[in-house]
Amino acid sequence: MENKLIILLVIILGAIAIAQLVRVYELSSKLRKTGEHELSTRDNHLNAKMMLGFMILFFGSVVYLFLYYGWTGRGEASSIGGVETDWLLKLNLIIVTIAFFFTNFLLFYFTYKYVKKPGVPAYYYPHNNKLEMLWTVVPAVVLAVIIILGLKTWNNLTGMSGKDAIRIELFAKQFDWTARYSGKDNVLGKFDYKLTTDNNELGLLTTNTIDSSLRIMMEGPSGIRFIQKLLNNRDTVLSDSTISVLKIDLSRKERLFRLVSQMKQNHNKKIDASAWDDIIVKDTLFLAKNQEYEFIIRAKDVLHSAFFLHFRAQINAVPGMATRTKFTPTLTTDEMRKKKNDPNFNYILMCNKICGSAHYKMKMIIVVKEKEDYKLWMKGLMNQTFKDKYFPAAATAAPLTDVADTTAVSIPM
Repeated sequence: MENKLIILLVIILGAIAIAQLVRVYELSSKLRKTGEHELSTRDNHLNAKMMLGFMILFFGSVVYLFLYYGWTGRGEASSIGGVETDWLLKLNLIIVTIAFFFTNFLLFYFTYKYVKKPGVPAYYYPHNNKLEMLWTVVPAVVLAVIIILGLKTWNNLTGMSGKDAIRIELFAKQFDWTARYSGKDNVLGKFDYKLTTDNNELGLLTTNTIDSSLRIMMEGPSGIRFIQKLLNNRDTVLSDSTISVLKIDLSRKERLFRLVSQMKQNHNKKIDASAWDDIIVKDTLFLAKNQEYEFIIRAKDVLHSAFFLHFRAQINAVPGMATRTKFTPTLTTDEMRKKKNDPNFNYILMCNKICGSAHYKMKMIIVVKEKEDYKLWMKGLMNQTFKDKYFPAAATAAPLTDVADTTAVSIPM
């Protein structure tokens, strides 16, 4: 407490001292019969030299920081597209650095060169067409080059992938990532959010997932029949507010049930195969070196962003729509560990949007292997497909029956 009082006292006394010095300066100016805005030739020349000295110190500090810290933060690019992106960023840095030194040099040098001199009025220079054209056209050309190169790079990163590209879906939700490999056929199965259940987190679309979803909506806990029984049970006393909430919930679930029923009627069973062989992986994303990958990005709840730091790729994960990006890894995890001299290094997929209170832990380890090792790893997952893990009895599952009249309900008024 005593230390705080001493600090407060020092601040107050300092403010008083500064106020008194300002007052002394004002009085001395009146005695010299000069205005506060008037500066002597000596002061003008001193300020001009100080500006020149400050420019030298300022530029020296910037050069020192460039040399001391260098190109920090991200390390070497580990993808083909990342190399191109880094080249473009370095080009931008060079252009910005040249503009920074040039404009600031003119600012400080002109302050020194054109210092006010006794008896010499300021030169009135209102307009110069050539000069106006110069500082309009040159920045426009430079910006055009940057934009054109940027669009070219962006199109390369987001354009159509090659026919040999492996397709992977990344599913984002608070606060983790799920990867879905496209299986042997390299075709990702279709999905629909209305089919999302505990054993179908990604909402994959097959005949069995439709039936399973309908069954859960009808017979599951808090399902349609449960709510119907609750509302029709005369022995259960419910408040008006509870009845109102239950009616709204029942209406929504019946509407969803009808939509999924229509989906069942229009569903083509031939597309089931593209989903059955998909492989769902959590915690770690495995990739192969020199193999192109196309990523389909989805979000379940809020806006996320798939950020592949070392591969220089980023794309938003938007609820209600699928986005895409692609890249080709060029360095395995082991090679990157040797380059960085860090045996604990790992590539990582992060969320680059603040998506909630646990955003900080939303990440997924990425392991890049040689193609032979990757094929061996993938071969070991051939018996862990979506069908094997989540619907092992899909072929023999009994279809949902007697659902035509189940949405009819007598609700107490």
